[in-house]
Amino acid sequence: MGWSHCSEIWPGRSPAYSCHRDAAKQFFVTSYNAYKGFAFGHDDLAPVSETLSDGRNGWVASIVDAMVRLYASSSMWFSQDIFEEATNFSSKIDFSKSQTSDTTTIRYVGGLLSSYELSGKKYPALVAKAQALADKMTFAWIGDNAVPFGYMDFSTNTPTIATASHCFLHQVLCILIAPNPSYLNSHKFVLPRGRSLASPLTGAVFLGLAAQGIDPASGESIGGYVTWGGGSDSYLEYMLKYARLTNTDDPIYIDTWKTAVDSSIRRCSRHTSTVGEHRYLADYDGADGKIRHVGSHLACCLAGNWLIGIVIPCIGRRTQLNGSNRGKLLKNQTIVDIALELNDGCWANLSSSGTDSTGIGPEAFAYISSDGNFTGGNGISADQLVFYKKHGFYITTSYYIMRPEVLESDFQAWRITGHTKYLDRAASAIASFNKHLPATVAFAALNDVDSLDGELIDDMQSFWFAEVLKYLYLTFDDPEHVSLDNYVFNTDCQPFEAPPALDSYAGSGKLVPAKPFIVQSGPPLPAISPNAYVPRKESGSSMNCFCAVTIRWDNMPACGCLKTACLKRRKSSISSESQLER
Repeated sequence: MGWSHCSEIWPGRSPAYSCHRDAAKQFFVTSYNAYKGFAFGHDDLAPVSETLSDGRNGWVASIVDAMVRLYASSSMWFSQDIFEEATNFSSKIDFSKSQTSDTTTIRYVGGLLSSYELSGKKYPALVAKAQALADKMTFAWIGDNAVPFGYMDFSTNTPTIATASHCFLHQVLCILIAPNPSYLNSHKFVLPRGRSLASPLTGAVFLGLAAQGIDPASGESIGGYVTWGGGSDSYLEYMLKYARLTNTDDPIYIDTWKTAVDSSIRRCSRHTSTVGEHRYLADYDGADGKIRHVGSHLACCLAGNWLIGIVIPCIGRRTQLNGSNRGKLLKNQTIVDIALELNDGCWANLSSSGTDSTGIGPEAFAYISSDGNFTGGNGISADQLVFYKKHGFYITTSYYIMRPEVLESDFQAWRITGHTKYLDRAASAIASFNKHLPATVAFAALNDVDSLDGELIDDMQSFWFAEVLKYLYLTFDDPEHVSLDNYVFNTDCQPFEAPPALDSYAGSGKLVPAKPFIVQSGPPLPAISPNAYVPRKESGSSMNCFCAVTIRWDNMPACGCLKTACLKRRKSSISSESQLER
């Protein structure tokens, strides 16, 4: 099939595609039933051992993430009693433990508010619970700090880590709270702090691109690492999404986002891989002033974000890619083309391995640039070079922990372009998941995407419900349902109803000027959010541990500890400090 341009009969209704929507639904039903049977009332299911884990404080993460999915479909998948059971659990969460700010906002505040909206605003207890949690988040700001602290002790309402807030909480709260006017009016602290932070960060390294680490005490950058991957993605995404969700007349948000995209294209996407000519977006390391030819599953969300910001959502029978101006943010064909090429590059991580592998993408990868450089690690191994010559990238972190970002951009590319190749890609992902992820019950993460031995990680992340299965289902659902014209998604795939779109979101038409860039020392960056349950290997031996340190671009632990110094068994009690989240 070719370009459908969102025709009168959208392809998802054909038998060739509707079966995949049913498969996504069945994945959810199977997974949620297993969760109810072995882990209900807890955060996550351990699907291999048929046990449970509370790695996110026991705040029933899977229930909150699944609630939105129960209503983000054309019809209820379970009885009303099931949703009300989930609502009842969620309304009684004990928010009195330490938690990361980003997880708190995108998952819990976001999930509660989105569930309230999608269920027809019938459950005010969800709003009350979200408001109670958001009230606690005010303590993430200390004094006149424009940047919130990234970790909170809710038993004392004090911040516990004096380092950067990687997700820029103020923007997240704006996105989540804005749909409820009364709640927004009672939390005016959010908007001025968000506005005051947007401008000072734009001078970091490249125009419009902030360094990944920010010290909330000083407002200065920690190091100079620049990436669209984990730790920076939310900030860059919400510059755009805040403007759409609020219809603000302040151009700083669109101007900053547009400048960041322009700088990224000029400085970090100048060269393709030498094999396959895949386009990737590199990182920049301010420690040595080098471009890092690396990529990650997390960073693959950028293609969809760029598309949403540039073109008109192709929704059902009402608009086409080159149709009316309704819903338009910016219009730039060059950025459209590059975004689609970046999406193709990320998809190559899944599909290019062919039949000799799983067809599932790795956590992190690297490549050799067409300028002749490779800076994806301490040095490419012989095996990695062989792999690279075949596929155009080489794997630096081999596990798949059920991340959604490649599918997220695929969904957005389908909704925006109407090209059925994106449906075919989503269908192939469903086939790969069905073949390689089934566990004792439900589905589990995969230890090595380049191995067919079937070694699973005993964990089913809650964002399997919130993001992976939701994006897959919506890809094959009617495009007029939860349309990109009318909804804005947060980074946990929680949809929020947006006001009627403006004719244009062009900003001032100017790029944000550079400002002095000051850095201070801090922990090694970037932080790539290692999964707590991944079996890590050292010297050929496998070890089950959950190391809480960040992972650097060279794939070495930031602490440098030997395995004998950090070994913790999988079934140990998992504290919230051991779980890093995107």
